[in-house]
Amino acid sequence: MAEVELESVNKVYPNGYHAIKDLDLKIADGEFLVLVGPSGCGKSTALRMVAGLEDISDGKLTIGDRVVNDVHPKDRDIAMVFQNYALYPHMSVADNIGFALKLAKVPKKEIEERVAKAAEILDLTEQLSKKPGQLSGGQRQRVAMGRAIVRQPKAFLMDEPLSNLDAKLRVQMRAEIAGLQRSLGVTTIYVTHDQVEAMTMGDRVAVLQRGFLQQVDTPQNLYDRPDNVFVAGFIGSPSMNLMTAKLGGTESAPTLTIGSHELSLDAAAMEQRPGLKDFLGKSVVAGLRPEDISDAALSDASEGHVIESPVALTEALGAEIIVHFQLDVEPFAIMDPEFEGEDAVTATSDEEGRYAFVARVSPRSELKPGMDGRLAFDMSRFHFFDPESGKAIRD
Repeated sequence: MAEVELESVNKVYPNGYHAIKDLDLKIADGEFLVLVGPSGCGKSTALRMVAGLEDISDGKLTIGDRVVNDVHPKDRDIAMVFQNYALYPHMSVADNIGFALKLAKVPKKEIEERVAKAAEILDLTEQLSKKPGQLSGGQRQRVAMGRAIVRQPKAFLMDEPLSNLDAKLRVQMRAEIAGLQRSLGVTTIYVTHDQVEAMTMGDRVAVLQRGFLQQVDTPQNLYDRPDNVFVAGFIGSPSMNLMTAKLGGTESAPTLTIGSHELSLDAAAMEQRPGLKDFLGKSVVAGLRPEDISDAALSDASEGHVIESPVALTEALGAEIIVHFQLDVEPFAIMDPEFEGEDAVTATSDEEGRYAFVARVSPRSELKPGMDGRLAFDMSRFHFFDPESGKAIRD
């Protein structure tokens, strides 16, 4: 096991494309760190630089107590798990798991012992004599994990290892991988574009966009205290409702105007975020998570915290209902389609210029599509961001 540290690491390709920009990141010994972000954000490039599969243009990479910028991949003492498993179809499961040890000329008896132990950990003992083609997707992924485990490396590097599995198996495997990592205590860097996967697996999560590290923190802190509007909108499913609003009133009686709706904002919101005083009378980006919007009929919220809005769609999920409602304000876009492509969602309005937003309400709610719903906003849960810099407004 070992600490992994990237200091001011950059990656610039020969064509001038700057994929990673001054990345500073320290992964503690035994930590499970997840790199997450939209396609093209640089997360896989960063992982490949740690693995030695991409050269570092500038900066320093340390694994354990050794600078490894110029160390060959096979000499870095790391094990990588790819999304396509990369198994040898003609070899048995046992031979696949032990192949790297055989190349390293580890004694046959020790190989057999280490393979047997890895197979036991991964519930593959009954599959050791089979070929990869005889296994399910989840079993093949376990074989790929077994091949990494037997090497007893200083660090595991995992690049989208679950993306080829169906939804149900992904949920099962992410729990298995997280549990396995904790039991082995091996430093792990895990890349995914799925922020739900990132939130459920990582000790800490590092969010990247366009090669820049946006924030690194525990999953809960990323969710509760995003440093900027990108992290706020990217982390969470359904994502945070983000909109341009106007902060009005006074410090003692502030208001928040969203489209044609004016809401009363508690004075405590100003006290908790001293920086908001500078935005009185100005525009801010206001964000509210879907679970902080409820059916007013089931709430004791004051009228100053309630908006009447057309309900476009409801999705009953048993434990909750997802309500898609409409407001006459455009959502604040966190991703530019020119850069993020298919990951960027372009908002479209209806004939009356209203845009869709999302609430997560009680299953007892009687809100239905086509009706004007009364929705209560928990004003104490609003997040505020500078519309120019995108940074959270706090101190």
